[in-house]
Amino acid sequence: MALLKVTALVLCAAFVSALPAEDPVLGRWSEGLRYDYMEDDAGTPHLVDNWLKLSDFEKLARYNPDASNRYHLFTRRNPQISQPLALNNVQSVQNSNFNGRSRTAVLMHGFAGSVTSGFNTVLVPAFLAAGDYNVIVVDWSAGSSWGPRAVEAGQAAGRFINWLNGITGSTANLYTVVGYSVGGHGAGIIARTINGNVGYVIGCDPADRWDNQWLFRPSDGLYTEVIHTNVGNIGMRQPLGDVDFYPNGGVNMPGCMTALCDHYRSYYYLGESLRTGGFTGRRCSNLNQALSGSCNQSGTLRLGGPNPKTGNSGIFHLTTNPLPPFSRG
Repeated sequence: MALLKVTALVLCAAFVSALPAEDPVLGRWSEGLRYDYMEDDAGTPHLVDNWLKLSDFEKLARYNPDASNRYHLFTRRNPQISQPLALNNVQSVQNSNFNGRSRTAVLMHGFAGSVTSGFNTVLVPAFLAAGDYNVIVVDWSAGSSWGPRAVEAGQAAGRFINWLNGITGSTANLYTVVGYSVGGHGAGIIARTINGNVGYVIGCDPADRWDNQWLFRPSDGLYTEVIHTNVGNIGMRQPLGDVDFYPNGGVNMPGCMTALCDHYRSYYYLGESLRTGGFTGRRCSNLNQALSGSCNQSGTLRLGGPNPKTGNSGIFHLTTNPLPPFSRG
C-alpha cells in the first residue's frame, strides 16, 4: 500500500510538471467569445485567441515591422514583376520606376496574407488599368498571422511613406490607401500616420472583433469609404467612413455560398469599379434601411472608382450580379 501511495504521488507530480505554465491574460483585443475561427486569404481556418496574453506581448516585442515589412512597387512599366523599395535605402527608390508626380496606391492585405494574396492580385492590375499609378503592396506577412499586429504594421508603413515622400517630393493628397479585413483598419492607421492629409482611404470589409481604439475612422483621409460585404461575421456591421456602402444588404453576396466568399467580394467590387465604374448606390436614411435594402432617400453615389468623392457622406445600398460583371450599373 505504501508503495502504491508513493507511486501515485510521483505520477501526480509528473502530471503537474507536464502542465503548461500559466500564461497571464493582460487584456482583450475584442469583446465577445475568447476563441473563434478566422480564415486566411486562402480559406484556411485558424483558431484565434482574442485575449492578449503575456506570451502574445512577448511576440509583439520581438516583431519589428520597420525591419520586417516589405514594399513591392508595381507600375505600368513593371506591371507583373515588382521592384523592392527598402526603408533607408535611397538607391532602391532611385533605381525604381516610382514617380513622385504620379498618384500612388498603397495596398495592405489581411490576416495571414502575403504579397500574393487575392486582394493584391485583383487590385494591382485594376489600379494600373485605371491610371498611371505607383502601386505599393505592403507585405506584412511576417506579422499577419496575429491580426492585432496590423496596428504596428500600419504605423510602420506610414513611416515608410513619410520617408519615401521626403526623397521623391510626393505628397499625401496623391495617395489612395486601401486595406482588406484587418488590413482595412490598417489602411486607416497608415493614412493617419502619413504626414499631411491622404486624399482617399478605402476599407474593404474591415474585420469585426477589433479594438475600438484602432478602428477605421472617417477622419483618416480627406475622403474615406468602406465597402461592407460580410457584416456581423468576418466584417464589421457599423458605418466607419465618410461613406459606407452595403452591397446586397452587406451579407449573402449573390453567387457566394460562404462567409469568406462574401468577404472577398469587397475587393472584387472595388477592382471592377476601378476598371469600369458602375455600382450605383441608393442613399439610405439609416443603417437598418441599408441592411434590409429598403432605402428610399433621393440621391445616388458610385461605389469605389479611382477618384475620391470628397465632400460626400452617408450610407448607401446597391445590388450586384452573382458573376462578373458584378455591377448592375
